[in-house]
Amino acid sequence: MKFRSKMDRTFKMMMSVALVIIALAIMWPVAYELFYTNSPDYLAIWIMIALFLICTGFLVWISFDIHYIFNDDYLYVKGGPFRSKIKYKDMTKVNKSSNILVGYRILSSKNALEIHYKNSLMGSIIISPDNQEQFLQLLLQKAPHATSNVIPHV
Repeated sequence: MKFRSKMDRTFKMMMSVALVIIALAIMWPVAYELFYTNSPDYLAIWIMIALFLICTGFLVWISFDIHYIFNDDYLYVKGGPFRSKIKYKDMTKVNKSSNILVGYRILSSKNALEIHYKNSLMGSIIISPDNQEQFLQLLLQKAPHATSNVIPHV
């Protein structure tokens, strides 16, 4: 079963601010070069525009292409180029989390779940499935040994 990531207003606001900062940092020199110099360097302008498109494209890709897929033996977490296979047998604990700024996270919402598992570099992964109750029920069916302080409504 496949779940998309929930996207809340806080995340949308953070992404908008990041995109505006990138646009100002990269496009300001382009505007200066075009309008305030006598002989604009068009190669530099095209390079800056390409850099802007690459940066914003990457940011949009990792923000909007987030999926959580239940397979037979593992949970597959995909966010842009970042991917993780978390075996159900390695999962130890599932908690609610609202901290979206710290740790290994592939999410787009403050209403998130933190999955602790063995063999993890960071110790856990923070995710934000769209239908959290259904996701949690399925996760606890696949990994019944994992402890949880989150009780899904049945």
